[in-house]
Amino acid sequence: MIVGTAGHIDHGKTALLQALTGQAGDRRREERERGMTIDLGYLYAALEPGAALTGFIDVPGHERFTHNMLAGAQGIDLVLLVVAADDGVMPQTREHLAIVELLGIPRALVAISKCDRVDAARVAEVREQIQALLAPGPYADAPITALSSVTGEGVEPLRELLLQAQRNVRQRSTEGGFRLAIDRTFSVAGAGIVVTGTALSGRVAVGDTLLLGPQGKPVRIRGLHAQNQPADGAFAGQRVALNLSAERLALEQIHRGHWLLADTLYAPTFRLDIDMQLLPAEARAFEHFQPVHVHVGTQDVTGRVALLQGASLAPGGRMFAQLLLNTPVQAVKGDRLILRDQSAQRTLGGGRVLDPFAPTRQRRSPERLAQLQALVRSSRLEDVLPALLAHSDSGLDPRLLERQFNRPRSTWVLPDDVRLIDTRQGPLLFSTPRWEALKTPLLEHLARFHELEPDQMGPDRDRLRRFSASALERPTFLSLLDEMMASGAIASNGPWLHLPGHQVRLSEADEALWQKLQPLFETAGFDPPWVRNLGHDEATVRTLLRKMARLGLVHQVVRDLFYPDSMIRRLAAMLVQLADADPVIQVAAFRDAVGLGRKRSIQILEYFDRIGLTRRMGDRRQIRRDNALALGTGD
Repeated sequence: MIVGTAGHIDHGKTALLQALTGQAGDRRREERERGMTIDLGYLYAALEPGAALTGFIDVPGHERFTHNMLAGAQGIDLVLLVVAADDGVMPQTREHLAIVELLGIPRALVAISKCDRVDAARVAEVREQIQALLAPGPYADAPITALSSVTGEGVEPLRELLLQAQRNVRQRSTEGGFRLAIDRTFSVAGAGIVVTGTALSGRVAVGDTLLLGPQGKPVRIRGLHAQNQPADGAFAGQRVALNLSAERLALEQIHRGHWLLADTLYAPTFRLDIDMQLLPAEARAFEHFQPVHVHVGTQDVTGRVALLQGASLAPGGRMFAQLLLNTPVQAVKGDRLILRDQSAQRTLGGGRVLDPFAPTRQRRSPERLAQLQALVRSSRLEDVLPALLAHSDSGLDPRLLERQFNRPRSTWVLPDDVRLIDTRQGPLLFSTPRWEALKTPLLEHLARFHELEPDQMGPDRDRLRRFSASALERPTFLSLLDEMMASGAIASNGPWLHLPGHQVRLSEADEALWQKLQPLFETAGFDPPWVRNLGHDEATVRTLLRKMARLGLVHQVVRDLFYPDSMIRRLAAMLVQLADADPVIQVAAFRDAVGLGRKRSIQILEYFDRIGLTRRMGDRRQIRRDNALALGTGD
């Protein structure tokens, strides 16, 4: 069990821990000289002979060191709230209580300290103050013990309450990857660098490799202590000290606030969607995009809060919000965090992380808010996944879900109506009805394209994506197209996509112009006229012939020189006949066969090279017998 103290400065937190454990808490010279705790103190003691060691984290009570208190409050099982009998409830009593409530610490005990300085009436009065303070919150029934660390009166009853709590402490789940928020770093002679913290999830063993800090530096675990005892491994809920080794690892590179993580969990993020709560004691409403300090794990970073359900949040209210941070953090769903004001002088509220990979767009859309509602209701992936997928047109990345919920995919139990879609950028999860529903509007947009552009075979993939204004990322869109093409719902002709029954047709004006041009091509034989010599507006003729080239009715050999399809087939047949006589075709032989000049003959042969009928080898060519023209099909 991990016990953390809380309470106002000079209310006897450190002295009480010394009375319970027999160990001095303030070990720093400046703390002894000033008579107050400045930073976190760590003690380990058995509450009775033979009992497992209990870890105690002593926190500073001065308001200037609340950031240190927050670093020590993460991951504790029980808070020991200390209130001095002579002072009673004070400002930091209230703030520390608010913090531990926001952090969701499951249990609390209250100690009225310094009872040797006051009479029984004053103790009773302070007890009433404390009961009134606790009444609205989750610790309304917390046991309250009056004691004196000087005389020892009341210390043993408190010890018994701690022992009872330790017997009933809830074991944390060790499922998922290992996470440690570092709260202390130091160097040990002969061993090297050591970091400490409370293990928040998973397991770790000597020899494991973890990722350290913002850069995700790989480090190896050389040795470890769990609950201040040498061990081969440690698990969630324990205080852990890890001896690290890595190439060029220096103590000054590691700081409080850094994370030590399993490699599957390393995912720095600047945006988090949270369920935010503003403290009732706040004097004014919280405004949209207000700057804050954010405490998550042992990190203290700055950023702004974008409210997602209104322009302001009234004191005591709750609302979905998105944190936009100036420094990346590591978080998973369910992590508790604390929000303090821009000057870091008072606690504003807190919240729970819902999604550490918050979207940059549509963050206030009804679909997104519905997803956040589902994330609030349950912590289990299987419970939340149907709602997440039902409100997602772009699918969910299973790799991000693994990190968001700290659940390896091997442990998931997916519903029957969930599909895993393979894309070029990795797999995506889709609700089967949602995936199938994406196909209907795509077919409608393709049909609309055919109506608007009847003289085109169809758009290519990227043009269809733009035309349909699809919200899908390109790799996902291509996977959807591939599936529709495989099923026959969409056909393709080269790069062009079209409905299976679609046939290209010319407009009436184009048909009329072609009727005038067609005789000129038929009578020209192997030497058709150039666009400029056809007797009509060059741009209009060029546009028409290019349309007809897409239809396969003519072929563009070079710019502004087009051959009818029938003529190209005759030329191809002549090439095949030449190859039957001699597999190696010379330019001169082809020139003599068609009766054209060398330049035009080379232009035609280069066109056949481009469409794959011939293979060029210097000045000679060979027929590719597997080409459609060579086979005589023309398809």
